[in-house]
Amino acid sequence: MKKNRFMENQSVLITGVAGTVGRELLRQVVGEGPVEVIGLDNNETELFFESEEYRNHSNVHLYLGDIRDRDKLMRKMRGVDVVLHAAALKHVILCEQSPRDPVQTNILGTQNVIDAAMANGVKRVIFTSSDKAVNPTNVMGTTKLMGERMITAANAHRRRNGTIFASTRFGNVLGSRGSVIPLFRRQIATGGPITLTDVKMTRFIMTLTEAARLVMDSVPLAKGGEVFVTKMPVVRIADLAEIMIEELAPRYGHKPEKIEIQVIGSKAGEKLYEELMNDEETRRTIELNDYFVVKPAFSSVYEYVDYQYEGMVREGVDRPYNSALERVMSKEDLSNYMLTNDLLSEGK
Repeated sequence: MKKNRFMENQSVLITGVAGTVGRELLRQVVGEGPVEVIGLDNNETELFFESEEYRNHSNVHLYLGDIRDRDKLMRKMRGVDVVLHAAALKHVILCEQSPRDPVQTNILGTQNVIDAAMANGVKRVIFTSSDKAVNPTNVMGTTKLMGERMITAANAHRRRNGTIFASTRFGNVLGSRGSVIPLFRRQIATGGPITLTDVKMTRFIMTLTEAARLVMDSVPLAKGGEVFVTKMPVVRIADLAEIMIEELAPRYGHKPEKIEIQVIGSKAGEKLYEELMNDEETRRTIELNDYFVVKPAFSSVYEYVDYQYEGMVREGVDRPYNSALERVMSKEDLSNYMLTNDLLSEGK
């Protein structure tokens, strides 16, 4: 993997460091030679085990903390060069049932990150967003969209040598705790059935390593206010279920043909397809070799930002980046992808 020299000898702070993406960010950042890595998370148990894992890394300091605590963020960002903001409430149904909490974490918490970064002269802040932020149909997606807008607005008001703010949008991170893989695995282990909302449902997919790499690559690429979107493959969730049954049922002592796939219907606010860039954004999108870059809708107030990148393919794209419009991976290619990336082993 190409080394990201931008992190070398820098002080880096990661919010949500005990989450699935946060842990992978920590692993990758540590390998880049930073002078210091500070991690914050409110998950006491996971943070303890992660601290034990890194006890021999003298430059890694992990702390219990919440991004709702503005004063703590102010203190921990002193002397920090780069902030990777991965802390968020992300479960759609739980956020729908308790909307006050994602507002406090995903919106007000992100504003706290912005304020602390600006007050402490942080060089760059990268916000991890979600496909759910595009044309949101639920509370979680709406709060992530607000997070994006706040990050872009913060950058629009930066003055010379001020903090550069940018966002990244993920597809489905396969193997993460919130992904469908752990759910399907548990259902297969008990003999089924696998519950599927709709056989026509499609999703963009990426591995955990790829998701963290998107964040890492965005740090030196960012000019300010953009949203980076990785180009990624599209799968049918029904194909994923069938492959997992074929591969995992024998491991748990079951015959694949005995595992039923049960269609239960779409959940409230759930889309049959996934959007990573909508129609309005296509006019202000730059295509790179590996990414799309969505430029801000409004120009910066105090300075001109020149959105020129190495490896530019074209300015403006002809259609939204939507899983219903992209070619779907064959079952054979998906199976190879799963096996190559070790997504079917225990713990994934």
